[in-house]
Amino acid sequence: MAFSVNDVIPLSQARANLSELAEQVKAGAEKIVTKNGESYIALIDAKRLDYYHQLERARIHLLTLDEAVQGLADIEAGQVKDAKSALNALKKRRAPKT
Repeated sequence: MAFSVNDVIPLSQARANLSELAEQVKAGAEKIVTKNGESYIALIDAKRLDYYHQLERARIHLLTLDEAVQGLADIEAGQVKDAKSALNALKKRRAPKT
């Protein structure tokens, strides 16, 4: 979604017009509130925020599936190590050098 100049509001103005901004956001607008000229917070509808969180969870699940597929491909290609020897190698690398 593209933002226009009207979607960027200084914090002082947002404080003074919160009810009006809330109505605009509920109607579908998204607002960026600035503080000292820098973006500070975003105002979005709660349902849209929930939707964004659902998308992020779905993305994480897809990434996990991609990693599982890659792991299975590694197994098929014989690119595996014994768990004990791999853990021991990690412990040796992390051990303080004397």
